[in-house]
Amino acid sequence: MQLFPAIDLYGSKAVRLYKGDYDKMTVYSDNPAKVAKEFERLGASNVHLVDLEGAKDGTTPNLNVVKEIVNSTNLFVEIGGGIRSLETIKTYIESGVNRVILGTVAVTNTELLKTAISLYGDKIAVGVDVKDGYVAIKGWVEKSSYTCFEFCAQLEKLGVKTIICTDISKDGAMQGTNRELYKELSNKFNIQIIASGGVSSLDDVVALKKLGLYGAIIGKAYYIGAINLKEALEAVK
Repeated sequence: MQLFPAIDLYGSKAVRLYKGDYDKMTVYSDNPAKVAKEFERLGASNVHLVDLEGAKDGTTPNLNVVKEIVNSTNLFVEIGGGIRSLETIKTYIESGVNRVILGTVAVTNTELLKTAISLYGDKIAVGVDVKDGYVAIKGWVEKSSYTCFEFCAQLEKLGVKTIICTDISKDGAMQGTNRELYKELSNKFNIQIIASGGVSSLDDVVALKKLGLYGAIIGKAYYIGAINLKEALEAVK
C-alpha cells in the first residue's frame, strides 16, 4: 500500500482544518517545501497536496509552492483543491505534478471529466468526499444528489483509475478511519482507492493495508505526532 503524507496549503503555508472548517485552521509550517523534503527524508515516495484557497475559488494561488515541492524533491506529487478547468489541469501537469485530483467538477461537469481522462489518462484522479452517505462538493459545504456508491460506479464506467475517498465526519478528528466504508468500496469496485480522513494511528494504517487498498493519506496524525511516518512506511512495505 502507498502512503501519501499530506500538506494542505493556504497562504503559502502548511495548515490543517478540522472537519473542513476554515474557521478551525492550524498553521503547521511557513515552509511547505521543507515539510515535503522531511517526508522524503523519512522514506516517503509520495505527497498529497490540497490547495485550500483554490478549493474556495477555483484558482491556483499556491502554484509557486507546488512547483517548489516538485522541483526540490523526487516525490510523486498529487494535488487537489478547486481544479475546475482543463486549463488548471494543464497548468499543474506542465508544472510537473504527477496526478491531478478533480473534486466538485467531476460531479457537476461529466464532459470535462471525460475530456480530462482522454487527454491525461491515469494522471486524473477524483476526490469522493462523503457526507452522510452522499458526495459533498464546493469545499464540502454542499451535498450533491449522488450517493457515494452511485458516484463511484459512474467513475469506474468513465475509466477513472484512482479515487481519493474522504469520510468528512472523520477528517482531522483523530477518531480513526471508516474501515467499513473502504472495505465496501474495495469489494464493489475495481479502482485504486486511496483512503483519506481519520487515519489516526499505526493500527489504522495496518487495517487499511489488510483491506488491500491502493493507498492511504496521513494528515493531522503526522503533524501532532500520533503516527511516526517512518514506522508507518515500514508497516506498509
